[in-house]
Amino acid sequence: MLKINFSGNLTLQKIIYCYIINNILMTALTQKGTGIHSPTLDSIKMVENFIRDNSGEYKKTALCNELPKKMMYQTFMQIIDYLLESGKIAADSEGHICWIYNPEVLKYYKNHEELRIK
Repeated sequence: MLKINFSGNLTLQKIIYCYIINNILMTALTQKGTGIHSPTLDSIKMVENFIRDNSGEYKKTALCNELPKKMMYQTFMQIIDYLLESGKIAADSEGHICWIYNPEVLKYYKNHEELRIK
């Protein structure tokens, strides 16, 4: 915690000043050097489109290096984790990333009661 010595009485203005400065510094210190960047919607769409167009051709590291725009690897991995969890991509036995999402197949299964998993 940051400590600032003021001579004389502490006024409300000085207390508020110390509180604000302390919060700014603590936020900067906890975020500095983490290397984590949240992906933007544009970044997610770019990765989705690239994987869809190049399904099965690249492994993770090569895929990240071949993207049209460069991004932090940690950000890329957040997007990959999201796409894996959402069922849009999968990795084959050799580690190649494949696009598997097909809304037409989902719609087909959704409209046929006998094909649903119970």
